[in-house]
Amino acid sequence: MRYLRVFFGAIILLASIAAWAAFEITPSVQKELDQAAEAVKGWAADPVIVNAVAAQNQKGPIAGMDNAKWKSVRRSDALIKEFQSNDAAQWLKQKLDASQGLYSEAFLNANQGEKVAFVAKTSSYLHKGSAKFEKPFTTGQTWQGEPEFDESSQTHQIQISAPVLADGKPIGVLVVGVNLTKLAELSK
Repeated sequence: MRYLRVFFGAIILLASIAAWAAFEITPSVQKELDQAAEAVKGWAADPVIVNAVAAQNQKGPIAGMDNAKWKSVRRSDALIKEFQSNDAAQWLKQKLDASQGLYSEAFLNANQGEKVAFVAKTSSYLHKGSAKFEKPFTTGQTWQGEPEFDESSQTHQIQISAPVLADGKPIGVLVVGVNLTKLAELSK
C-alpha cells in the first residue's frame, strides 16, 4: 500500500512539473517578462553589483571548487553565509523582498562563471558554459530561459540574466528567477 502511495505521488509530481514546463508564454506574459528583463538590466548596472563583480574578478574562483564539491557544501557553512551576507547579496535580497514574490532568486557571477553573491545557495558554483552565463557575457545582451522548476528556490520560474558591464564590456552576469505563479497573476 505504501509503495502505491509513493508511486502515485511521484506521478502527480511529474504531471505537475510537466504542466509548468508547458507554461505558455502568451504576449501578455512576454510583456511582463520584458519588463522584468529591463529591471534586471538596471539591477546589473548598480554600482554595488558592478563593484562586487570587479572585486571578485581580481580574486578568481575558489581554488579546487567545482560544481560537484559545491553540492556537498551545506547551506549553513560559513562559505555560503559569506556569499549571502556581502553587500551585493544584501542589495539583491532587498530587491527580492521588495518584489512581493515576483522574483524568486537572484545570484551574481564573475567573469569565470563563479559566484559573487546570492540570496539563497545556488545549485551550482560555476555557470560558465551555460546559456544563462554565456549569452549575456559574450554578447552583452539579456537572456531568457524556459519555464522550469528551480531546485534552489523551490519555485516554477523563468530565469532572466543580464550582463554586468564596466566601461561598456561584460565583466559578469546577474541571474534572476521570475516566479511563474506571480507572473501569471500580473499578466491577467
